[in-house]
Amino acid sequence: MPPPSSAAAASAGNDGSFRELSSAADFAAIASPGGRISVIGFGSLLSERSARSTFPELENFRVAALRGFRRVFAHAAPIFFERGIAIEATKEFSSLSVEPCEGELIVVTVFEIKEEEVPSFIEREHEFRFLAVVPEGLDGVPFPNPAVVCARYSDEEYFQERCKGSKEIYNQRYGRFNIDKIWRDDILPCRVYLRHCVLAAKNLGEPAYSNFLDHTYLGDRKTTIRKYLATTGAGIMEEEPPESLKSRYGG
Repeated sequence: MPPPSSAAAASAGNDGSFRELSSAADFAAIASPGGRISVIGFGSLLSERSARSTFPELENFRVAALRGFRRVFAHAAPIFFERGIAIEATKEFSSLSVEPCEGELIVVTVFEIKEEEVPSFIEREHEFRFLAVVPEGLDGVPFPNPAVVCARYSDEEYFQERCKGSKEIYNQRYGRFNIDKIWRDDILPCRVYLRHCVLAAKNLGEPAYSNFLDHTYLGDRKTTIRKYLATTGAGIMEEEPPESLKSRYGG
């Protein structure tokens, strides 16, 4: 068996698991020789327009694959409440994360940001666990540098690590929206956000589109988005976003 690549070695934990990035210094350790950090996009960041609205100076936006992960709608996102697109009555306020899953492969995007953008990235993606991973081309060839992906966290770890055990910090971010549990399996995708992600995947081409529909799941980890849009979620793709969000959530 050939030795692991330098990218794979940099992304692996001591036990062979994915290495967790807990600080800006950890992010710096996976930077390219040019001082850029590679970021994985798997939801709204499948859209280059969305990615550039968040990271105006990003470089090298491209399609890639990430092996050993699946996409799941299983956490409450306060941004949907702030933007008025969460529907509490039907529990349609979930966003996307990824989680390790042996045998799965998802089509994603990868792009580079500057190291100085990392603190704002960490702040923006506050509820996630940051993992170092090695994406690959659609041809199966691993990338030379690791990338960071926003993976599923846990409520306990989030409260202790991100909120430093402070109920005040938690309430500022979640409690004020009556969210007492972030990571949960009983909620459904935010309709506007799901439509945006599907359109963004479609714009990347057939491999990304089909992969999103068939390898993205509801919180039950059984129902694919393809099945959801054909049943309970029928009609979502025909719904236009609010006028003020048409650019942000236009695919």
